[in-house]
Amino acid sequence: MANDAVLRSSLIWLAAIILVVGISTQSFKKMIATYVVGVLGIAGVLLPDWGYFNRDFSRWTSPITAEERAAQIAQRSGSKRFRIHYMRLAIYTAVYGFALNKWWMFVSN
Repeated sequence: MANDAVLRSSLIWLAAIILVVGISTQSFKKMIATYVVGVLGIAGVLLPDWGYFNRDFSRWTSPITAEERAAQIAQRSGSKRFRIHYMRLAIYTAVYGFALNKWWMFVSN
């Protein structure tokens, strides 16, 4: 990860959310569940090799070549770094939606 500030601020926000859940529910199990869901969510968004996944979905099963990596590095700019791929967006929406729904049902009961 090139910028640790995003990871650091995400973990601070997660700690604040865990504190709020702990105070409002007074349950250690719900705090741990919030921690696990939060850390997995942060890791799923911030840690993948976006150079590898920032290709067409059909190319995910093949390794990235040196030419592709060099082209991505040469093409990289602030606004073009994260392109929207609809398959990745659909997968992330389904997985995180399901996880957040299960977490909310657990914490709110």
